[in-house]
This record gives sequence, structure tokens and C-alpha cells, in this order.
Amino acid sequence: MTKATKHSKISRRNFLKAGAAVAGAAAGSGTITGFPTIWAQEIKDIELRHVGVSYSVVKAIGDQAAKDLGFKVTMQNLDTSAAINRFITQPDTVDICDLEGWQAKLAAKRGVIQGIEAKKIKQFDNFLPIFTKGELNGVKIANEGISPYAALYLEKKDSTELHKGMADWLTNVPQVYNADSIGYRPDLVDHPVTEWKDLIDPKYKGKAAILDVPAIGIMDAALCMESAGLIKYGDKGNMTREEIDKTIDKLIELKRAGHFRATWTTFDQSVQLMAAGEVVIQSMWSPAVAAVRVKQIPCVYAPVNKKDGKEGYRGWCNGMGLMKHLTGKKLEAAYEYMNWYLEGWQGAFVSRYGYYSPVPSTAKKFMTATEWAYWYEGKPAPEGITDPFGVPMEKAGTVRDGGSFSDRVTNISCWNTLMDEAAYMNKRWNDFKVA
Repeated sequence: MTKATKHSKISRRNFLKAGAAVAGAAAGSGTITGFPTIWAQEIKDIELRHVGVSYSVVKAIGDQAAKDLGFKVTMQNLDTSAAINRFITQPDTVDICDLEGWQAKLAAKRGVIQGIEAKKIKQFDNFLPIFTKGELNGVKIANEGISPYAALYLEKKDSTELHKGMADWLTNVPQVYNADSIGYRPDLVDHPVTEWKDLIDPKYKGKAAILDVPAIGIMDAALCMESAGLIKYGDKGNMTREEIDKTIDKLIELKRAGHFRATWTTFDQSVQLMAAGEVVIQSMWSPAVAAVRVKQIPCVYAPVNKKDGKEGYRGWCNGMGLMKHLTGKKLEAAYEYMNWYLEGWQGAFVSRYGYYSPVPSTAKKFMTATEWAYWYEGKPAPEGITDPFGVPMEKAGTVRDGGSFSDRVTNISCWNTLMDEAAYMNKRWNDFKVA
């Protein structure tokens, strides 16, 4: 913990928890100085509305934040498409918007968010360079699609276009990210899956599923097509109309042949499909795989490492954006909330279902040695692993699918995206849905 952060915890965080009367007394005595003496009293009636997807906007996190900060935090879940629609069409009903990189680009363009002042984010200098410089351990991170680095900066507080290179204003404060691939049932699939093309292999006809969020599903489809040698993309993160047509036409062909048992839009749907055995292989999210295993049903997250210019994980990152209407004490409270996220409790919580923190050094302080070894270092778990709510998940000796944090993240080949031809791609995706 930095000296600045320690000072913050004394000067404000403890004030919030102690209450206005105690705060006023301490300030009056001269023992603590350098902050508004009426802060705790002023913020006690504030409510922050944090809206986003279920895997990152979690009630338990909001409850802990409210407990530590002294004001109310309301979490509301929507699926990915509904969330970005809410931010754009009803911006005043949201305070903190949960944004992926491509959503940050769209929200900035529509003018519904305000820039976040980097110097007010106390852990900003401790962010992994994935976010601030687009690299990790000296290795450049893939830039197909919209990487967290590409989506991070704005030139000014009210800019509506992303800024290339570092700047003093941010579109969002990264809070959770991962490398996504394929989930499969090893008891129902005849070999270890290491390639995206297995998702469209005819042997799994009627037993496969794909994510039905156009901006993300199209990337999973492209990874499958590229892996199978069916389509060669110039940049699958920003396809041409011809590439979109080829991809969607192939998906329609597969659907009409009965290949897909289902498409899914939510975490719970993907878990139910896999746990019931309705599908044996599908594009999937890491905690959904974990949720299947908690049910004592075997499920593996495929290690799709980059090779021959193909494969690799699809990366994504969610961050917290500030809606444009926030001002005054509510804006101050929002900054306190974002800074709280980076102090470690939330980072440790999301690590327990397979996600990563942008500041692992603080998350580590809230994790056991066993958890750190398993989730970040890719080592055999010295003891049993539990999920964030204490439910047993893995036995001692288990190694995380895909290995260490470094192995997984440096094998990302593309990121969730907003293509130049997004409107056309959405139209063609709908053709796939109704086929």
C-alpha cells in the first residue's frame, strides 16, 4: 500500500465509517487535518447506481463498498446489449456505467460519459502496463479489436473520441478482465480441446452453442472460422463487409444444418446448458465454467494458445465510467467508489471466480497464498480452492486451465470490439438469429 493510500484511509475512509459526529470531534481537536470536516455527514444520503453485466456488477461487491464508504451503492444487472442501450438512451438513470473497451468508445462518441481525471485515481501508477501502455513483461499485447489500452484515454474531459497514446483523462477505470475461450465437457467430448475450430466440428452437431451478443459473438465465430482455415481475415477486430458476410453466411449454414443446440446471452444460460448436458462445447466465460464445476460436473476451459498466426484467447476488460450528469458531492463519492475498487477487496473477490485485477499487488493482500498460487501463478493449489462465497470449487493439487496469468494474457489474440461496420454487422447477425 502506498503512503498516499494510507493517508487516504485515515483522512477519509475512516471518517466515513466513524460517522459525522466523531469526524467533527476529531477534526476539531486538530489531530487529523486536510479534508472536509463535514464529508461523512454530506455523503450519508448519497446513492450511487452502478449498472452493468452480472459477472462484474455484483451485489456482494456493492454491499462491501457501501459498508466501507458510508453511502449507498445500488447494483443493477443487464445483459451486454441492454446495458449499452441503457447508458445511451437513459443516461440520467445511471451513475457508474460498466463499460467494455468497445462500449467506452461508443459511450464517449455519444457524449454520455465524462472523462475521469487520472491523477485522482490513487492506484493509477500501479496499473499493469496492459492498460497504460499496451504491454506486459515487455511483450506487446494484441491490438486486434479494441484493447484496454486503446480504449483508455481521452484528450480532454469532454472529448468524444478515443485518444491514441497516454493522456490525463480516462474513459473508464479498469476493474476486471480476462482471456476467454471455449468451455467443454471432458466426459462428453472425445479429446482435449485446444483449438477454436472444435466448436464448429460436425461431430458436435446439435450439441454446440455460441454467445448471442453480436459484437462479441462475431469475434468467437471469426476465431472458429480462422482456426478451421475457412476464412482469412485482414483484421478480425475490424472486418470488411465481405468478411462479415462470409462469417455470417457460414454461421447460417451451420445453424440450418442443426449444428447449434442454442445461443445464449447470459452467464446463467451458459451454465444451465452445460450442466444439463444439452451442449458439450460452447463459447464460454471463465466463471461459468467454474460454476459448472461447483456443481461437481466436469467442465474444462480450453487453453487456446496462439500458434501459426491463429488461435489465442479473446480478451475483454470491464471498467467503470462516470456518467456526464455527475457533479458535486456525488461526483466526489463516485471517485471514492472507484478508488475503493482498486484497494484490493474487489480484486481478490473476482479472482476467486477466475478474473483478474488491474492492480494485482493490492488484490494479493486480500488473497491466501493458495489462492494466489492457483489463480495467478498457475501452480498446483496447495489446498482446496473455494469460490467467492466459500463454496468448494477445486481440490488440492489442481492447476488452473490455461496456466498462469502471464501465460493466459500474453496469448490473447484479439479483444472485444466495435467495428467500423458495426451497423451492418448487427444487421447480418440478426439474419443469423432468424435463420
